[in-house]
Parts: sequence; structure tokens; C-alpha cells
Amino acid sequence: MTNYSKLAVVACALLCLSFIAPPQKLKVYLIGDSTMSVKQVKYYPETGWGMPFATFFDQSVVIDNRAQNGRSTKSFMAENRWTPVVDSLKAGDYVFIQFGHNDEVKTKATYTTEAEFRTNLTKYVSDTRSKKAIPILITPVARRTFDSSGKLLPSHEAYSAIVQSVAAENKVVLIDLDKLSQELLQKWGAEKSILLYNHLAPGEHPNYPAGKQDNTHFNELGARLMAQLVLAEIKKLNLPLADRIVKPQR
Repeated sequence: MTNYSKLAVVACALLCLSFIAPPQKLKVYLIGDSTMSVKQVKYYPETGWGMPFATFFDQSVVIDNRAQNGRSTKSFMAENRWTPVVDSLKAGDYVFIQFGHNDEVKTKATYTTEAEFRTNLTKYVSDTRSKKAIPILITPVARRTFDSSGKLLPSHEAYSAIVQSVAAENKVVLIDLDKLSQELLQKWGAEKSILLYNHLAPGEHPNYPAGKQDNTHFNELGARLMAQLVLAEIKKLNLPLADRIVKPQR
């Protein structure tokens, strides 16, 4: 082959490569409550699992975390936080939906009856699908509540069951984070699992000079482990999104 022919082959190869488009960027919206949300610096080391979750994907994925502290399925819509998400959705985007913590507490203004909770979840699903985007329903992550014998007590039985029911009835992908997180906490045990939550002694952190004993919200380690549970389910379910998780370098 002459030098001219070699150059022609190389030029042709480069031309072909120029037509290979990179993976189309897609957005993954996270909607939910404080266990998922991005935290203000004044609340550190409290960490929502959506924060480390965003770091596990390649540059073709944009994680848009709209979760907010203290929100329920009802208040998230009432505060006009949902409509802007729907308006921004494009075909192939994902919406990860995790509520329940604030819906189920009858003493909170955000309380949502079980019937309302079902209706609201169904609306999130139908609105997402109306834009040809992909809804993912997630049961509410467990609280750290053990009995005297060291057995973890269920936190969200009724509301987790509703999430599961809505997913089954509407053929929506379900990630049972309540179950998965319960299994993880039980494995860690009553004492060791403190290391996953926002537990601080007085004077240990400037944001909490009097200390903190929080069995609902995670620290950095706990949030990362919860995010890893979600990522493992994405892979197990063979979602196309799994192809965009960063591959370990060898």
C-alpha cells in the first residue's frame, strides 16, 4: 500500500468516527423528601441519598435533584414544584419518585391520607408518561428504629404497600428501598447502624453545637450506602440507565 493509500484509509476512518454520535444526554429527575434531597451547608453532615447518587453516572447523564425537605406528595404539588418538572421532561428522561415520610405523619400539615397518597402517586406516573419519560417508583427509605431485642421495626408499612400497589397496577418499575434499607440496617445492627445517620455528640460539629440524634436523616456514609442500594437495583432490573453508570477503571 502506498503512502497515499494509507493516508486515504486513515482519513476515511477519521471521517467515519466523526459521524459516531456520543450517547444522547438524558436527565434523571429526583422528586421526594429530605432523605433524598440536596442539603444546604448549614445542615451538613446531613446528606440526602440523591447527593452521592449523582456522582455514579457518566457525563451523558444529568441528575436534577428536586427533592425538598419536609415535602409530601401533596405539598410537593401544591407548592408548584411538580409542574416545572413535567414541563421540562423529554422523551427518555427518568423521574425517580420517593415519598411517604411526610405523607404518613398525621400531625404534620403535609399529611396525606392513604387514598390521597395513591391518587398523587398515580398522577406523578401518568404525568411523566404523558411526556414519554420513564417513572420509577421508590418506597420510602427506612428509619432507624430498633426494639429492645435488636430487631428493626418497620417504618412505613401502609405507605410502602401503596407504592408497591400503584407500581403493580400501572406496570411501573419499582425499587423497594424500604425493604432493602431495612435489610441493610438489620445487618448493621442497632449500635453499628448509628454510624449511618446524623448522630453527633455535643461539640462534634459546628452545625450542631448541642449535638444531634437523628434516626431519619443520613450522614455521608449512610447516604452513599442507600444510593448504592438504588444503583444495584437499576443494574438488577436491566434498566437502560444502567449502561450509563461509570465503569470502574482497570
